Amino acid sequence: MDNNAADAKEITSYDDPDAPWNREYSAEEMAGWNDGVVREFRENNGQVGGDYAGATLLLLTTTGAKSGKQHVVPLGALYRGDVLYVSSFIEDRYPAWVHNAKADPRVTIELGGEKFAATAEVLTGARYDEFAAWALAENPLLAEYQAKVDKPLPLVVLTRNTE
Repeated sequence: MDNNAADAKEITSYDDPDAPWNREYSAEEMAGWNDGVVREFRENNGQVGGDYAGATLLLLTTTGAKSGKQHVVPLGALYRGDVLYVSSFIEDRYPAWVHNAKADPRVTIELGGEKFAATAEVLTGARYDEFAAWALAENPLLAEYQAKVDKPLPLVVLTRNTE
């Protein structure tokens, strides 16, 4: 693991040219991007290096809305008090994990060295509006990006199942 948390540059602007989302990657690099992050996450109890050194990531496993297959995606773990939520910068469409969570809210979360069943709630309506106002006020990168796109950013609350 390339554990350079001390060397990781804090990204304070969505337009920062050093931000991972603003760099050029080949199609080959992008095709295996999540696979490498997932592998490193699992080998190191949730710690990863490189672009995400020092970040708190989680692995979200959803069931494909069309395929019925399990899909794993690394995401930044975000918190509102004790409430765990995830979001994503979007381009022209929402990521597959959002559609999958809408179709089947039963998900699995890997966070640190822990793995647990959870329920995903894709926020909509008044609940979305209230949560988005808070999230955008608290997360300047999300707010900066939201100002650049027409679609509302996805906000998904993840609640650990107690049974």
